[in-house]
Amino acid sequence: MTAFNLLSEPIRKYIRDQRWESLRKIQEASIPRILGTDNNYVIISKTASGKTEAAFLPILSKVNFKEKGVKVLYISPLIALINDQFIRVEKLCDYLDVKVTKWHGEASKAQKDHLIKNPEGIVLITPESMEAMFVNRPQNIHHLFSSLDYVVIDEIHSFLGSERGIHLKSLLNRLQQVNSNRFSVVGLSATVSDVNQYAELKDYLGNSENTTILRDPTPKPINALFKYFPGSVEELPLDLLKDLYVRTRDSKILVFPNARGRVEEVAVKLKKISERVGGHQNYFSHHSSVDKEVREYVEFFAKSAKVENFCISCTSTLELGIDIGNVDEVVQIDATHSIASLIQRVGRSGRREGKSSNLYLYSTDRWSLLQSIACWLLYSEQYIEPIQITEKPYDVLVHQILSIVKGSSGLYLNELLTKIAANSTFNHITEDEVKEIIVHLQKIDFLEKLGHEYIIGVEGEIVVNHKDFYSMFHTPTFFKVSSQGVKIGELPLSPQIKENENIFLSAKIWKIKYVDYEMNKIEVVPARDGKKPIFLSDGADTAQRIREKMLEVLFSNVQYEFLDKEGQMILDDMRSEFAVFSVNDFETQRPLMNSNDNLELFSFAGSKINKSIGFIYDYLGVEHEYFDHQSLFTFGKNTEINSVHAIISFTMSDSQINDVIRKHLELNPTLINVSKWGAYLPLKFQIEILKKIEYDFEGCFNFLQNLRLVENN
Repeated sequence: MTAFNLLSEPIRKYIRDQRWESLRKIQEASIPRILGTDNNYVIISKTASGKTEAAFLPILSKVNFKEKGVKVLYISPLIALINDQFIRVEKLCDYLDVKVTKWHGEASKAQKDHLIKNPEGIVLITPESMEAMFVNRPQNIHHLFSSLDYVVIDEIHSFLGSERGIHLKSLLNRLQQVNSNRFSVVGLSATVSDVNQYAELKDYLGNSENTTILRDPTPKPINALFKYFPGSVEELPLDLLKDLYVRTRDSKILVFPNARGRVEEVAVKLKKISERVGGHQNYFSHHSSVDKEVREYVEFFAKSAKVENFCISCTSTLELGIDIGNVDEVVQIDATHSIASLIQRVGRSGRREGKSSNLYLYSTDRWSLLQSIACWLLYSEQYIEPIQITEKPYDVLVHQILSIVKGSSGLYLNELLTKIAANSTFNHITEDEVKEIIVHLQKIDFLEKLGHEYIIGVEGEIVVNHKDFYSMFHTPTFFKVSSQGVKIGELPLSPQIKENENIFLSAKIWKIKYVDYEMNKIEVVPARDGKKPIFLSDGADTAQRIREKMLEVLFSNVQYEFLDKEGQMILDDMRSEFAVFSVNDFETQRPLMNSNDNLELFSFAGSKINKSIGFIYDYLGVEHEYFDHQSLFTFGKNTEINSVHAIISFTMSDSQINDVIRKHLELNPTLINVSKWGAYLPLKFQIEILKKIEYDFEGCFNFLQNLRLVENN
């Protein structure tokens, strides 16, 4: 029997009404498997390949929605993605008369109230909204979700290897504990292609033996062109913007710079160029600081634009699967920090069946060009960064202890320990460690013992009752930006935000007239003085494999057809400069420039390994500076070359590392702010969290064990 014939008649009617000529390959694979077993599945396929339908067509055919209770829970990383998927899923569910409900902070209260009165159908939710329900309305968790059949996790890769992902894993475990039967989980992703990551994926879903990976390896054809324009940190070169305008004026375009400030700069300057030559005015910016209504208008405009061309300059807010219709080309300005991000961005174009994706990649300095080439080659090899595993997520445990105690309105120690022990997220954390954390939370008044029961303490109430409690990530203090009473957007407070400075926001330039620190407001007026706007940047770590690939490219003589003439010349110049080093083993050998008493070590190592190397040089008292962009260590004038070599085969014990970090934390407790919940841990656990987030000592010592520094000829 064909996959189509296995589906229920209402679903087959939906497919016929949509006039699909056939099912997609991934749908052909998923339908008989989901219908035939209760296993967990992870569906991996390129963007716009029908993954959502690959999950929902068989699930909707299989589940008995006449039974009481919510039967399917869809979890998304973004509210915007929920709103987008709601339309698709509701249209599909109309054929079955199945109710679909959005549940997040911006969703209709009336719809939520209706669901509580009549638990049924499908619910679309974020992890944070689920957490809020566990804390504030725990009775609703059991009332709504005690008879779930399926949980669908969209963009599952966006959760993996992050605190937010660990949080979601914990919530799924807690959800399973209130469910009368085991529910099945289906994950959807476009970016997990490395078979070495499958074990981590299966473990994440909590039932490795009964989890199957379904992957359509068919690559998407991509046309790529790399262009080089030398620029500065402060602003993009005008020639780049002119070239970008000419290439994109007659198309539907997404532009991905790597920082919010760049996003606004691109939108503003392209719009000005278009105004001068009488082109279209559909230039927009899209990021988290742009007002929600403006963002939604931009999404609606793009999706509705049948004839009109447009250009949206955006951050990762449009990287995930929000449907904005057909995009002709994607532009990346300077290198992405990860292959996973590049895959998502490239996949935003050519979403129609049989269409190619088109990528323009602009580089503004030579190291960015080198990294872009490395990322592209790794992408072509189908490499993706490995998932970062945290065996002992102490910080997430703190949060979940508070959540459990608050949601239970108090409970005995043995009850709390039992709930944590039943949660596989914390399997590697010992009971003694859990008890130590509970004692510390009591000490700082986050927990209080009332008789034999633990309840939330006075300080804990302040934190637990705050709207930011439900998330794992820091919510920076945002200032509302307004002009004459009209809200334009929001900006995080930073030292650069001050009166008389110019800023980019909502694709325009504004002058800051007044900053109200008490009310968190910024008053602006249109800027007309020509003063350069301040640039707000973002940073991210780069993986070890990307840096190794950069080294390979540097010592190769391959001419790349995707590079323009200027880019190839810059690469040739860099190759000539590094030709003074006899490097031929890209895993162990690294260039060390020794010239005129200047020592420069190019480690070509990942950001976390480089931070660990810097940590060791500090420990050894070797004066140095580190530049992550170039993976470069420079040393003081009087540094002996033996001091640079001292890191080779060097190792430190855990206790030595911990002693150094302990001193750093005692001198500057705010260092732990890299983890939102780490600040509420005992110091010994803060040290472990900091080591995990900021450094990679194991990877570093393995790297140093075989390191050979090659001096220039």
